[in-house]
Formats: sequence, structure tokens, C-alpha cells
Amino acid sequence: MAKTKHKKKHVFRWVGGILAALLVIVAVLGAGAWSMFGTTITAANTVKKLQDDLYSMEYEGDYGFDDFLAQGGASSDSEVANYLVKFLSHGFYEMEAEISSGDFGCSTICTADEQGTTFFGRNYDWEECRAIIVHTVPDNGYASVSTCALDFLGFGEEYVPDGSMAERMQTLAAIYVPLDGMNEKGLVVADLMAGDKEETHQQTNKPDLTTTTAIRLLLDKAANVDEAVALLGQYDMNSSIGSAHHLSIADASGRSVVVEYVNGEMYVTETKIVTNHYLTDCGKKGVGSEQSHIRFDTLAAYSGHAGATDVRDMLESVAQKNYPQTEGRYEKTMWSLVYCPEAGWAEFYFAENYQDGYRLSLRDAESFVEKIGK
Repeated sequence: MAKTKHKKKHVFRWVGGILAALLVIVAVLGAGAWSMFGTTITAANTVKKLQDDLYSMEYEGDYGFDDFLAQGGASSDSEVANYLVKFLSHGFYEMEAEISSGDFGCSTICTADEQGTTFFGRNYDWEECRAIIVHTVPDNGYASVSTCALDFLGFGEEYVPDGSMAERMQTLAAIYVPLDGMNEKGLVVADLMAGDKEETHQQTNKPDLTTTTAIRLLLDKAANVDEAVALLGQYDMNSSIGSAHHLSIADASGRSVVVEYVNGEMYVTETKIVTNHYLTDCGKKGVGSEQSHIRFDTLAAYSGHAGATDVRDMLESVAQKNYPQTEGRYEKTMWSLVYCPEAGWAEFYFAENYQDGYRLSLRDAESFVEKIGK
């Protein structure tokens, strides 16, 4: 089938010269600049290519998130971008970011094997894109692994994530745009589009979060579902990329919920499966696409215990390759993840290749990402 892509949608659209300007600043300040920029430069040097269109990165230290929360967060992706530019340049550079919108489909499922070990599966469906797996170890928070679609960052077709130092520094923005992830305590969270285009913009005078910075908050600060829900209740949510979202959240105990926003209110619903229609009984239950319901029902039809291999097979059964593409639009399951929250590892499969993948480890591993075969 011919691939007809819809227009690229970006979370951030930055002026490409800002990080080049930052490098000039570093050169001018000389050795004294290392105390200011050393952590970010070290992190930038960890960016590496795993295969075509897939990269990895590690960041250990302060990436400014506590200060981001302390200054009130952000109510839009452009505000997030502006804050991040200031953080990376230590205030030497400021700019206004532009923003546009987009949408994507996804599926998640939470299961347990015969020994009671929890597994969480996640498909991310979008147009073909470049992705990065990010390992963060913040000074004040939990270590985590997360995944970002690099095309959301809007750096242009010529941008190479592991290219020049300026490009590598740009890649650090992925820390603030996670689409799913797991932390060292076993908290797992994934962003999925909800069933319509209703944007969320809560206005209760609480600090603000966007969808992606909410995921960063939970990965850094929440150890379980209860803590995650409590944290979300302390902030006003604002939709990223101008659309409706819901968050699938699970923990090592096997508890699994979806957090949805309807008419400015946050709702929490217990569920083992989430796709792209509303699950909360608040007037919108069931609103969403036909394919979303098909994927949900396919996952719901599985019964009994399910371990890592079973979850991988479930995810493959609802990958986009199984569904006809609509005219003028092409989607693919860009990545699938099987998380084991209790053991602190995940298996990552890219672009519907379920034969080969990567093991992501938060504990006792020489490298947080290693190649694996079926």
C-alpha cells in the first residue's frame, strides 16, 4: 500500500541557531563554563544511533525540572520550549517557540503471569518518525527510561540527533517530551489520544502542566498509581499538541488506571486496557474511533495469565499493520514496549519488527539499552 503521510506535527519548533549560539558562549567563557554547562554537554555526548531512525541518550544530573515546577510549570508546549531554552543556555539566550498540533493512536494492556508478576504493554501508533530512548537519573527524583518521537521537536529534516554538538544539545529537549516510560519504582505511564478533539485547559490557579511534562513529573516523582493520581491533582492540566489525551498508568502491584479529562474535570477509572476512546462514565464513555474499539476488544479477548512473550504477541496483534489505512493517512506502530515494573526492565520493539528488539534496564546492567533477539 502506498504511504501517504499527513502533515508533520510538531510540539516544539525552535530556531536552529540557538544551540550554536550557546556553544559560542561556552567558548567565550572558557574553562569556567564547565561548571554551568558540563552536565548538559556530558549528556549531549551520550546520544547515539541504535539503528536507522532510532537513538538513545542518558542524562544524569539536574535537567531543570524542579525549577520548572517551582516557577509554575507551563500551560502550553511553547512555554515549555521557552523555559527549556533558558535552562540550556543558563539565561544567555531567549526566544519565542511556535506550536502546531497532531494526533496519534495507541494501545496499552496490564497483565500478570502465573507467578503474579505484573507486565504492561504499550503500542505507540503514528506516522513513520525518528525516536529516542531516554535514560534519566535526576538529582532529586527517580531514575527512569522513556521514549520520545523526535519529529515532535520540529528541528527540521536536516537535523541529525547524534550529529554536531549543537544538534546533540537540541536532542536534550526529548527529556521534556516523553510519550511513555517507567521509573525505578515500577511506575509506568503512557500517553494516548482520547476519543475526540476536546482540549484540556484547567484553570484553578494551581501550577500548570502539559501532557508531556505531566509524564515527566510522574516518572520523576511518583512511586505508584496512588501517588501519581495525587500528584496530577495538584496541577492544572493543559493538552499537549492541541488535542484530547488520556494517561494509562500502572505500577508494580498490578494496579492499572486511566486518567481522563472531561469538561475540565479529572476522572480516574480502573482498567487493564486503554486504547483511544473514553472509558470514564461521565457522558463520553465509548466516544472514539471504530478501530479503537476493535483494538480494545481484541486485547480484552485474551484471558488467563500472560508473561512478557504473551504481551509482546498481544501488542503485535493490535499493531497498525493489521488494519487498513484510510485515504490520505498512513500510520504505523512505531514502537511497542513490554514493561516488567517489578524487575525494572522493558523490551522495546521498533517499527513493527517483533523479531529483534532492545532490553532496557534500570537495575544492575552495564548499559541501560542492549540489543536482543527473539
